[in-house]
Amino acid sequence: MAKYLDVHPDNPQPRLIGQVVDLLHADGLIAYPTDSGYALGCRLGNKDGIDRIREIRRLGDDHHFTLVCRDFAQFGQFVQVNKTVFRLIKAATPGGYTFILPATKEVPRRLMHPRKKTVGVRIPDHVVTQALLAELGEPLLSSTLLLPDESEPMTQGWEIKETLDHAVDAVIDSGECGATPTTVVDFSQGEPEILRHGTGPTSLFE
Repeated sequence: MAKYLDVHPDNPQPRLIGQVVDLLHADGLIAYPTDSGYALGCRLGNKDGIDRIREIRRLGDDHHFTLVCRDFAQFGQFVQVNKTVFRLIKAATPGGYTFILPATKEVPRRLMHPRKKTVGVRIPDHVVTQALLAELGEPLLSSTLLLPDESEPMTQGWEIKETLDHAVDAVIDSGECGATPTTVVDFSQGEPEILRHGTGPTSLFE
């Protein structure tokens, strides 16, 4: 049965954030709010957590997992970014974007796109997510919480708890967080390619 944690959207309670981080360190899987809807998240090295995300969402091998980072210091450890791309990304973050970039050796092979050797990265603009990342001290391996055969993601914590009570270890509820996913921009070939239109405006990359 999943823990249900009611976290304040503007002033996250350190005690509750600490409980979530303890769960993540114990190889738990969480459902948490971001600036672009709910996501499933676990630690980078949590193979069981990754398998559980794949099972919940029925994902294939070519799915791009996302590393949700606190800041550019973390970001730069896991992806290769030249100066031009860095400037473009810096102008758009934190915010509702996911960037597809060539992965560094810090990223486990099973998380990369099997052919392109790329991974998704993002820096969210969400108080609770940032508090979680600050306490965890490393990126969260994440995937949008969109269930199979559903066209819209769930946006209410209680609804997620009801549906995924035995599939995740904790649900963080900090109020409504919207249902529009991130804008996905692929930089793997050098030039930006918009793969999905979402919360982030695309004008910077067109």
